[in-house]
Amino acid sequence: MPISATNFFLTGQTGFYRGKVRDVYYVDDIMVAVATDRISAFDHILPRPIPFKGQVLNQLAAYFLDATKDIVPNWKMSMPHPNVTIGVLCEPIRIEMVIRGYLAGHAIREYHAGRRVLCGEEMPDGMKDNQAFPKPIITPATKAEEGHDVDISGEDIVAQGLVPRNVYNEMVKITRALFQRGTEMAAERGLILVDTKYEFGWYRDQIYIIDEVHTPDSSRYWYADKYQQNQEEGKPQEHLSKEFVREWLMSKGFQGLEGQQMPVMDDEIVTRISERYIHLYETMTGKTFIGAPDDDVTIEKVIEEGLRR
Repeated sequence: MPISATNFFLTGQTGFYRGKVRDVYYVDDIMVAVATDRISAFDHILPRPIPFKGQVLNQLAAYFLDATKDIVPNWKMSMPHPNVTIGVLCEPIRIEMVIRGYLAGHAIREYHAGRRVLCGEEMPDGMKDNQAFPKPIITPATKAEEGHDVDISGEDIVAQGLVPRNVYNEMVKITRALFQRGTEMAAERGLILVDTKYEFGWYRDQIYIIDEVHTPDSSRYWYADKYQQNQEEGKPQEHLSKEFVREWLMSKGFQGLEGQQMPVMDDEIVTRISERYIHLYETMTGKTFIGAPDDDVTIEKVIEEGLRR
């Protein structure tokens, strides 16, 4: 059964937080993140969970956290279950560092609205949909507790005192290094990393990555071998990421705006989304996906065992 939510009572538990897709348990200075099968788009949680999405998300996050820890330390300590990561509790920096290599997603929507500056970054005139930027642009957003995250420029981040300039500059440096690593890893698997986001925090006076890296929930991927032909023929690129879900929602008249009704999700769309996530896992890692038991009793047991180690 897909995991819509968990309600554990862990030994020594000191807190709990339910995010859009993760249930997070705190045990003193340790954080236990359970990747559920909830899925969100346009900052709304969709009405049905997606089978195995949580396992794909969590395992891919662990895969990329391990592959990038030479660039920046991260919160992960262990992964006792495919749905679960145990790690250190960091103090969040309330900024999402979004980096975009191509005119896609939110950038396309802004571009079509006539805007040529996004978060202080220029988007040249005459660009085609899905065209590469001359250099990847960084378009941060402030982290909202509820509702939509808000676009903000680097200059405004510093001016508003969200972080000092030297810290922001370091976040930019890390963001570009991570995106370069992700781009190279994607290319090895015949994919294009289009855009992604990173979340940072403090742990013992060091900047840490505190969330997922290069997963389908935080990133957009295209097939590299089809990219040029699709561009020349004016066709849309084939997504291996959550943009597929956003496009389905938009085709049903939903973009998360006030007064819009969330569409009904039938079994077919749920299955298609699940298959997309599993395909991306197998494409990105070269491994066959094998689903693990995801009942609450099993997961809670392995968490308790993991915390005792």
